[in-house]
Amino acid sequence: MSENTESKAGSVEPLTAERLETLVTHLEGPSRRDRQSAASALAECARQDPERLVPSVSAFVDALNRPEAQTRWECLDVLTLLVPLDSRSCDKALPGAETALFDEDSGPVRLAAMRFLCKLGATTESRSDRAWPLIDEAIQCYHGDYEYQNMLSAVVEFSEGKLSSEVAAALAARVAFDAENGKGALKRKSQQIIDNLK
Repeated sequence: MSENTESKAGSVEPLTAERLETLVTHLEGPSRRDRQSAASALAECARQDPERLVPSVSAFVDALNRPEAQTRWECLDVLTLLVPLDSRSCDKALPGAETALFDEDSGPVRLAAMRFLCKLGATTESRSDRAWPLIDEAIQCYHGDYEYQNMLSAVVEFSEGKLSSEVAAALAARVAFDAENGKGALKRKSQQIIDNLK
């Protein structure tokens, strides 16, 4: 069975344990195409049944070092879904997520990294302290970019989490201007962040 057929089937029907293991192995394989196809199938599996992928967190963390954008954004999407199940293991993805957040060539990679950092950072005050400098820099770097509205949705979710008082104050200050002077969704989401932090 070809990898394409395998990934196509994986997105429709539940993966057997053997096929799941094969797909995870392909994440570190030599073929870019196989890595992308495996990452896509595993991301679909994560959306349907993330618990099955918890034992493979380290493989997704490692895959953040692959050169192709799709493998990295799909694996970041998987890790974001795994944060509620094993946040401690997902901590190890911080360096890869930081690199992805500032990928100059891929908007989807940057967005996936922002979603991951916001999800992980919202879990504890300590993690919020570690994630915030990256989130803050991204807010400043990508304000006005195509992906920014979706990034801001992730920041709204971050603002609902367990943030340290320092992070909460800094976040409120960061979005205050847009809450007062922005328009449309930008103004609405920025105000929602401030309201969440009260």
